[in-house]
Amino acid sequence: MDLGLKDRVYVLTGASRGLGFATARELTADGARVVVSGRDEKTARAAAAELGGNAVGVAADNADPGAAGRLLATARERFGRLDGVLVSVGGPPPGSAADNDDDQWRAAFEAVFLGAVRMARTAAAELGEGGVIAFVLSSSVYEPVPGLTISNGLRPGLAGFAKSLSRELAPRGIRVVGLLPGRVETDRLRELDALSGDSEAARARHSAAIPLGRYGAPEEFGKVAAFMMSPAASYVTGVMLPVDGGARHGF
Repeated sequence: MDLGLKDRVYVLTGASRGLGFATARELTADGARVVVSGRDEKTARAAAAELGGNAVGVAADNADPGAAGRLLATARERFGRLDGVLVSVGGPPPGSAADNDDDQWRAAFEAVFLGAVRMARTAAAELGEGGVIAFVLSSSVYEPVPGLTISNGLRPGLAGFAKSLSRELAPRGIRVVGLLPGRVETDRLRELDALSGDSEAARARHSAAIPLGRYGAPEEFGKVAAFMMSPAASYVTGVMLPVDGGARHGF
């Protein structure tokens, strides 16, 4: 199936690795052009180089109020148009309600929540009919993840913002979607498993609770995200789509 991605242009934040990078890889494989950002310039440029000539890497921190404008301007300057954005950021620090302090909450709010809102708001002002804004959220939108209290607090609120935004932008033909990864094997997930003290045991325990019986691969998430951002999904908006091997509805 032709997703209609050829020559379309997307900005992806937090895409120098992990789920954002996996999505960028699938988009460019189908002919899209991308601007990928990461907080480290060297890493962002290396990611773009790996993606090939249809990608450019830019250092940007989602918590920076000027980041959204710079990234969108780069897309227009380098590729002449803008068709959508994928808003992804690194996960906030783990911990319980008692462990996480005010500084951790403030920093996470700036990067995870307000930075995402700012990027979506800036993109919404520039996108035309057929544009798309996608958020990489978490399964914690529906069910808290033990040990990730800050994420559990911020992600559901961001999902609520995304749903509100989808209603506001629908009359302009702009779609808004959320992607809710479960246990997809990234560096972040390996770090979280390691916190248990026995990564293999944690993996086995979590895999047993997933109907498909395994962790997802980043490319499996990337393919779903690329489809949801493509013109092939033109009648899909306002949804929060789990990409979790059936974990949410399996039991």
